[in-house]
Amino acid sequence: MKNITSILLMSALGFSISCSTMKENTPKIDDTAVLNNPFYKKSTLQYQAPEFDKIKDEHFAPAFDYGLKVNEAEIAAIVNNKEAATFENTILALEKSGEVLKRAQIVFYNLTGSNTNPTLQKIEEQYASIFASHADKIYLNSALYNRIKAIKTDGLDSEDQRLLEVYKQRFELAGANLSDADKEQMKKINAELATLSTQFSSKLLEARKKGAVLISDVKELDGLSADEIAAAATDAKNAGYEGKYLLTLLNTTQQPLLQNLKNRATREKLFKASWYRAEKGDENDTRAILERQAKLRMEKAHLMEKSSYAELNLVDQMAKKPENAMDLLYQLGKPAVEQAKREIVDIQALIDAQKGGFELAPWDWNFYAEQVRKAKFDLDENQIKPYFEVSTVLEKGVFYAAEKFYGITFKERKDLPVYHPDVVAYEVFDRDGKSLAIYYLDFYTRDNKNGGAWMSNFVEQSFMTGTKPVIVNVFNYQKPAPGKPSLISYDDVSTMFHEFGHTLHGLFANQKYITISGTNVPRDFVEFPSQINEFFALEPSVLKNYALHYETKQPMPQTLVDKIKKAATFNQGYATTELVSAATLDMAWHSVKSEAEIKPTLDFEKEVLTKYGFTLPQVPPRYHSPYFAHIWGGGYSAGYYAYMWSDVLNADAWKWITDNGGMTRENGDRFRKYILSVGNSVDLNQAFKDFTGRTPDIKPLLQNKGFVK
Repeated sequence: MKNITSILLMSALGFSISCSTMKENTPKIDDTAVLNNPFYKKSTLQYQAPEFDKIKDEHFAPAFDYGLKVNEAEIAAIVNNKEAATFENTILALEKSGEVLKRAQIVFYNLTGSNTNPTLQKIEEQYASIFASHADKIYLNSALYNRIKAIKTDGLDSEDQRLLEVYKQRFELAGANLSDADKEQMKKINAELATLSTQFSSKLLEARKKGAVLISDVKELDGLSADEIAAAATDAKNAGYEGKYLLTLLNTTQQPLLQNLKNRATREKLFKASWYRAEKGDENDTRAILERQAKLRMEKAHLMEKSSYAELNLVDQMAKKPENAMDLLYQLGKPAVEQAKREIVDIQALIDAQKGGFELAPWDWNFYAEQVRKAKFDLDENQIKPYFEVSTVLEKGVFYAAEKFYGITFKERKDLPVYHPDVVAYEVFDRDGKSLAIYYLDFYTRDNKNGGAWMSNFVEQSFMTGTKPVIVNVFNYQKPAPGKPSLISYDDVSTMFHEFGHTLHGLFANQKYITISGTNVPRDFVEFPSQINEFFALEPSVLKNYALHYETKQPMPQTLVDKIKKAATFNQGYATTELVSAATLDMAWHSVKSEAEIKPTLDFEKEVLTKYGFTLPQVPPRYHSPYFAHIWGGGYSAGYYAYMWSDVLNADAWKWITDNGGMTRENGDRFRKYILSVGNSVDLNQAFKDFTGRTPDIKPLLQNKGFVK
């Protein structure tokens, strides 16, 4: 996913890296600690890549404090300008403000997601309400908003007009039109929400860490590979449990190891550890926090004269209204549940044939679904993984596809400092051979890293500032035991292509202004470039290039390739149901219109799933409410539907590509021109039409999933 938590904060604060020097209104610096702070000046590394070899935990708080003072002075100068408001002295001044603060924040929030520690967590909680308050000082400032409203559009080009429109809308959605009393209430709500979001993330990280399953007898791990067992032993040793085995949790409900664990009791133990991780009534229980968040978000919407937070939050999205999002979820959810019921019959038949003597439970699904897949398609995941070694998938798969479709190339950069030894860096070169960006990858799971996978910018593209992209992709692949290859599943391969799709969106940004550059687009569009990139994983020429056996270096046999393709729609009932049910939960939590509708977390979730037909106990949501990080600790509140909305776009756009010659440079250039390079500088519904010549159609997605012919 595109990590929009820090990006939303940055955009809410209106900070952009400035190419101008500080002006006379900047506070005088008489503190050598500030002058020696690595965030005070632009990085001297290529494209202002972060100087991780100089950055220490103790640098963040002073940089925040100084940056806040500077930005307050900059905003005051804009507001107190005696000249009539113009695009230059108001909008551009806003766009250029907050250089030091943003530089520190963007590194900080990337580190708190990927490599946190107690010091950073304490700082994050300390400053959450401070940053929210600072944003309110800007976006609830009536004098500043009045200047923006007074700006005439005469003489502005299309991108200037779009930037003005975005700023005006942001002020209005923040509450700039509220009364003074309501503004004060909004400030209180925003401050508390910021603190709660940070607390939720911290509790969930600890709950995930403490939820890991400790195994004493290796026999309980029957079915796992020798490498997986070795990795579990290493994790246990690192946690202080020498001679035992530790099964760590990922952020999703289902855990990858469930697919191979033969011991049903171990499967049940691992699944329940995942499901109940954040609802144990201990210090890491998240339920009270999320219920309070739901209430405060509803109150925020009411202040804005909206019936629900979902209605407020979708104003600037492609869907526009919650009803449109829910309609899409219904169109996907209904056939998905029906398909899942058929899949249950197949799996239960296998359990009965093996004289299992039990009804299918959620912790059995992946284990037996894999066996059904083997029986139906003669496809074994363990046959596939030896052909998917992490570095080979990256360089001969992801990079190769990007070079073939877009003409870009990559060179590893071992001279650039990184924030963790596992991180690798590359320089990216455009089709004309000119340097385009710096790109980092962080592959392996750690107990101080958030779950999931994401893309973030350290530096964003802008012609105004002269900056080029500096991007990171973060994953949570299981780190192999020392000396062993890092072999991943096909799902993990798809994830790598997916996150690199976000990276391409950032790499090809082509805007004057950071605020509307690259991936700074609506949530229900931002997943489109990432999801369409997943299709390249199975493109014949690409797959042949990277699916190489890690020992023999021989390509994957065509018979195995054919099996993967034939199995493409397998288990789609389950996979789609768990996603749509999670998205429905999100929309329900944020569609409450009164406090009476907010019930205890588990009761609320059960009622919602029942109401919308997600009543199959064997198919739980991909995210259970207490650990739904996207919506309680991230930027996807009332926005998780965006994955499905974008999936409609990507399936239809891919159909256009395949109907028009497939993986050609011409198609790559066209996709780059109309989709990847426009940022938020144009109407994105129109951008899709410009690329395909039509409005999006859901049928290709339903066909891809095997729900219709």
